[in-house]
Amino acid sequence: MGKQKEEKGMERKVDAMSCNIINELRLEKRFCDGVIMVDGTEFQVHKIILCGCSPYFMTLFNNGLYPPDKLRYCIPNVSAEIMELIMEYAYMRRVNITEKNVCKLLIAGDYLLVNSLVNECCAFLKAQLCPKNCINIWRFAHSYFFEKLKQQAFWFILHNFEEMVRLSEEFLDLTVEQLSEIIEKDELNVKKESVVFEAVLQWIKHAPWKRKAHIGVLLPKVRLWLLTHDYLMNNVSNNTLVMDDMTCKPIVTSILTGIDDLNSSLSLSSDLMRLRLPSAVLLTIGGLHNTEPTNAIQAYDTRAACWVNVTCNGQSPRAHHGMVYLNGFVYCIGGLDNVTYQSSVRRFDPITRTWAQVSPMYFCRCFVSVCVLDGHIYAMGGFDGIEHLNTVERYEPENDRWSMIAPMHEQRSNASATLLNGKVYICGGYNWREHLFSGEYYSPQMGAWTVIPPMMKRRNGLGVVAYGGQVYAVGGFDGTNELSDVEVYNPQTNVWKQGPAMNSKHRNFGIEVVDDLLFVLGGNNVECYDEQTSEWHAVEHTGISRRALSCCVLSGLPNIAEYAAPRENPFGVRAHGAPGATSNLLPTSEMYK
Repeated sequence: MGKQKEEKGMERKVDAMSCNIINELRLEKRFCDGVIMVDGTEFQVHKIILCGCSPYFMTLFNNGLYPPDKLRYCIPNVSAEIMELIMEYAYMRRVNITEKNVCKLLIAGDYLLVNSLVNECCAFLKAQLCPKNCINIWRFAHSYFFEKLKQQAFWFILHNFEEMVRLSEEFLDLTVEQLSEIIEKDELNVKKESVVFEAVLQWIKHAPWKRKAHIGVLLPKVRLWLLTHDYLMNNVSNNTLVMDDMTCKPIVTSILTGIDDLNSSLSLSSDLMRLRLPSAVLLTIGGLHNTEPTNAIQAYDTRAACWVNVTCNGQSPRAHHGMVYLNGFVYCIGGLDNVTYQSSVRRFDPITRTWAQVSPMYFCRCFVSVCVLDGHIYAMGGFDGIEHLNTVERYEPENDRWSMIAPMHEQRSNASATLLNGKVYICGGYNWREHLFSGEYYSPQMGAWTVIPPMMKRRNGLGVVAYGGQVYAVGGFDGTNELSDVEVYNPQTNVWKQGPAMNSKHRNFGIEVVDDLLFVLGGNNVECYDEQTSEWHAVEHTGISRRALSCCVLSGLPNIAEYAAPRENPFGVRAHGAPGATSNLLPTSEMYK
């Protein structure tokens, strides 16, 4: 392996050296056999180099219209400044792409069929996507037919709609067709449908004299059925822009009537009632069901407030394992199957719904704690069937390789870990002598573990998660009792304090944060905590009583609909504002106000 890497490194050095030498020949105008004329500027070139870079130049130099010994070729529609960058890329296979030159470079690269440069420019723009510029990049990609970049920018707009509306000046310059295309999508990521309605009003008010006529086109794209009755009464039905429009008024009136009489609403367009898709789902895998490991996989759809069974073939039963989501894959780490403690690691592709085996850990680790930091997976402690471990392994997915790093100060199995501020925090657990109340964190810069003040209670089988800039230690077992109480650690003050207790006692459960809510799931119930209200609320049960399960959050999936409740029947699931909606079915902060 080391020899192969060394040989590849040598090849790269030789290639770079060759490129430098040939580019120097170009700059010194030595051995050149062609001249490219651009905007009054001459570029001495080696035809063979440009032919290897682009089929445009291959055709230009081999066209039967030109004599084989022709030297000068004029290329229109490209500036000399950009052509110099194209030449640099053709010879060096690299160029300095910046925010100032990327668009011109991309257009020229596409025109001259330098496909690898086009891909690099598109990748640069994708990496630059933010709420302020996503509209411009989307429209630019549409204008020049860069379909993949267009889709990526549009996806970003959908998933960052609220921030985009708030921060982008270009939002107000959208055409009515473009705004319609955005707000009609199921994938539009909004927690409250009122955000969409208010965005429409904001867009219209930017140029009311010519845009107010578009309310009849835009309002039917808003999922009005998902708004609360109070919001409809106070913000929609008394809006003159809406109620003066012959298209909008009957829609609003029908919805207000339908809230009191479900049957009368059946004539409404299903688009008005259709739930938006979640931008992220909570995925759970495995656990103990009736003391036996299970292979059950379920996803929680936060928009529909229900669980979806997504169990698939290929996953063996597993419990007391670790689980993380990294680079588009779910990793199930260690744990216990029906027979043995495991060192194996299974990787799940949520797009193809297939499993693959990756390199195993050095140690068997049941009751393992896991975390992701800087693109690496950390597996900490656990029980190997003989002893409780303080060892720690780190996985590099790009190399499919585990390596040992500094051990923890304590042996810990059945602990829990989280990431906060570039550090891995782990708390509690069991070391064969006692249930632990200690905690520590790992800094990759220091390469060492640092002890933090102990928790107020001993906690084995607890959940630890970063939430609101602090570390939450939730539930567990103190050696005598299962716990419902919560402690919160502030890394700034280095102090633990008491947090709001859960409604139920939990031990060996899954814990994650999704849609700014902290979810606890395991045993016979599920609940979530809202930091804004400092309250815990019941969530619909998974339907399977499981302990020792693991969970993670899947986000940004192009096939997120496969992990969400069906949207075809608007009455199949109940939404916020719909008849019969109850607080235990949709845990959003607006719901509990």
